[in-house]
Amino acid sequence: MKHKFEWNEFADQPHNVAPRSERMRHHLRRWRTYFSMIGADLRDGLPALFLYRRYRKQMFRRPVEFAGNMFAVSASPRPGRNEEVVALLKEAGVRQTLVRIPSWEKDRLASYEDFVRLLSSSGIGLTIALLQRREDVFETTAWTRFVEDVFSRFHDVCPFYEIGHAWNRTKWGVWDYTEYLKLARPAFDLGQRYGVKMVGPAVIDFEFHLYPPTLRALPFDKVSALLYVDRAGAPENAQFGWTAAMKIALFKAVSDRSARKPVEAWITEFNWPLEGTGKYSPASGKPNVTEEEQADYLVRYYILGLASGLIERMYWWQLVAPGYGLVDDREPVWRRRPGFAALKTMIEILSGASFTGRGEASGAEIFFFKKDGKELSVCWTNGPPLGHDFNRPADTIVSRDGRGGAAEPGGRIRIERAPKYVFFRS
Repeated sequence: MKHKFEWNEFADQPHNVAPRSERMRHHLRRWRTYFSMIGADLRDGLPALFLYRRYRKQMFRRPVEFAGNMFAVSASPRPGRNEEVVALLKEAGVRQTLVRIPSWEKDRLASYEDFVRLLSSSGIGLTIALLQRREDVFETTAWTRFVEDVFSRFHDVCPFYEIGHAWNRTKWGVWDYTEYLKLARPAFDLGQRYGVKMVGPAVIDFEFHLYPPTLRALPFDKVSALLYVDRAGAPENAQFGWTAAMKIALFKAVSDRSARKPVEAWITEFNWPLEGTGKYSPASGKPNVTEEEQADYLVRYYILGLASGLIERMYWWQLVAPGYGLVDDREPVWRRRPGFAALKTMIEILSGASFTGRGEASGAEIFFFKKDGKELSVCWTNGPPLGHDFNRPADTIVSRDGRGGAAEPGGRIRIERAPKYVFFRS
């Protein structure tokens, strides 16, 4: 390959080394693959839109059981401090995690195994994401050998494997969907041999036109999206007319239509990068938010996604990272950010709860739950604070970060951008 793969160790992603002009020339040379993709999209497009309309009407109208393993968080090994990573996951109540293993670190599988087996022995369920680079497209034998090495080493402790990663971005080494199919296909035969399940196609952002040609060819056990909504700011904000909830409904509709059956859908990566973190932020400009905003948006996106009834599990990327993680590791003593407390509180309160419906209130988002015989609501606003009368007395109000207190007399509650948990009297 003309441009050597370069990894950005600060933001945990590749540098985009190929100039835009070369990427454009490549796409023009591959025009036939785009026509074949358009054909698949045209066949499935209209039926998927009808399905999307149905899912939009059903969203937030059906009961959803909030199992604890729905709130997942990715984690990476920290040699010498792996035990601390696991302790943080357990402190937050996280029961499922995702570990990335890059193909270019195949010689470090023993180190990854130490971390993965520590997670497993600590009772944390696992998914492994296999990362590719451009060289793997040209050296598929080496890539397939890497996949088999991972399956053979980890199949007894890790049941799920996401095949490939964000391949619709050229910096990750795959320049059209046929190249992705070439990488992914061998994993399915190997998966049957080792008794593991396949997750994919791991498309990043709002590019669901790639699902028909990939899901027609690859029978994934779980359909995944790296569904970032950070460029719109709050998850309730629209990007080109599409809010996070609308994107989720379209993701599920296109997935189900492409696979020709209802499929279990995971969001395997999302976050909001943090302002003021410089080279550690994976994005520049608008997507960067304050730590307080990140904590608000984390809770709001999890609830919007899981209460929709369309998403089985969501993974925050990731636990420890300076530019976007829930824990900042730039100092010897790691610092828990507000998002860590927000995640811990959400998991503690909503694990085992049943979502029962969405409330009606102008300017506010209100979600009702039942747990252990008690009724509660999670509520927030995407604008200025406002008062809302629930028409029933509240017993306790718990803040986004877990601080609780008795409710004021009466049923009127002040709703703000930071989600709060309102427990009602029996």
